[in-house]
Amino acid sequence: MHIPTLISRKRDGGELSADEIRHLIDGYVRGEVADYQMSAWAMAVFFRGMNPVETAALTQAMRESGDRFEHPAGLPVVDKHSTGGIGDKVSLPLAPLLACAGTRVPMVSGRGLGITGGTLDKLESMPGFRTGLTLDEAQRQLATLGVVMMGQTDRFCPADRKLYALRDVTGTVPSIPLITASIMSKKLAESLDRLVLDVKFGSGAFMKTEADARILADAMIAVGAEMNVEVKALLNPMAEPLGRAVGNALEVIESLACLEGGGPSDLRDLVLDLAEAIAPISREELAQLLDNGSARAKFDDLVAAQGGDPATLPRLAEIHLAPIIREVPAPDTGTVVGLDAGFIGQAALQLGAGRTRAEDGVDFAVGFDQLVKTGERLHQGDPVCRIHARHPSDFDMAEALVLQALRIAP
Repeated sequence: MHIPTLISRKRDGGELSADEIRHLIDGYVRGEVADYQMSAWAMAVFFRGMNPVETAALTQAMRESGDRFEHPAGLPVVDKHSTGGIGDKVSLPLAPLLACAGTRVPMVSGRGLGITGGTLDKLESMPGFRTGLTLDEAQRQLATLGVVMMGQTDRFCPADRKLYALRDVTGTVPSIPLITASIMSKKLAESLDRLVLDVKFGSGAFMKTEADARILADAMIAVGAEMNVEVKALLNPMAEPLGRAVGNALEVIESLACLEGGGPSDLRDLVLDLAEAIAPISREELAQLLDNGSARAKFDDLVAAQGGDPATLPRLAEIHLAPIIREVPAPDTGTVVGLDAGFIGQAALQLGAGRTRAEDGVDFAVGFDQLVKTGERLHQGDPVCRIHARHPSDFDMAEALVLQALRIAP
């Protein structure tokens, strides 16, 4: 097939066949299609879009570019994907909960980039926890434990890895078909029966409006239908942080509270909402698995299986202790009507809890906890949150952003 012809047809608003899309992706992975050609095609898709059949074909070609999970018959295979948010630690309690509910959970996650945190960074704040499993190791663990939480291997959707790096430097990241194929190719390479999508919108999310979040959700549901995977989507606001903690180890500590039947109510509710969408048991039974210690026990087994020591988990706050931990006092008396997640995420990034480049490291200790929630009453001087920082200048920066984020009504 003549690659410039495919680029020209998409540039002019034409449709590509599944074979043409597969040829393009296969050629790009093998190095036969040049970066400049793929850049031109991605820009054509950015402006002209793709229909659901094309998007499904792109997703399938990317999924088939590398290794995929294989599962024996029996338990349903499920997972969730979140489009990211501030304080979004849902995967940590959700994966073991689903495994307790009679499913297999092959959760392949990513690292945080920008203001939204990554699941792998949170997991690696637990000493010894290994996310770099091979596919064979992951499948053996699934067979015995029912859950694995790992990073993407070099042979897992290599087309997505290569294409995303190109999109990142060519201004073509915000394309619904390309976002859809990137997300869904990795999730469908897990060979799922059911997938639930947690699509965030608001100041602390990639999609800023509910309307845009619905467009993305509908596109991913359509791809699932084309590929015979049951996909459900929940749209959730990200105007304020989820829970009361933002930062790697701090979010793990909050996740442990959720796994023990406690923690912030908004975190627990969202975990149950997502689990209920794909689990074979009722919401009440799922809640009982959190409350009776089953989900926490499964999480401990997961940590041990992947190289960590569950005995260290109660000491995580001591293991990752920031040099400066101070409260931010409320400037006025009144009711909290907002705590802008975008400002909190930006502060967490500047504290060192996130990264701006994929190769950057993260600081497990820094971030926020004891964050106030919308609707709570504050008196002047009451704590808005605690900041965990490395340096006094970092604390001052974060405090200023917290006060920018905070809105109090008399």
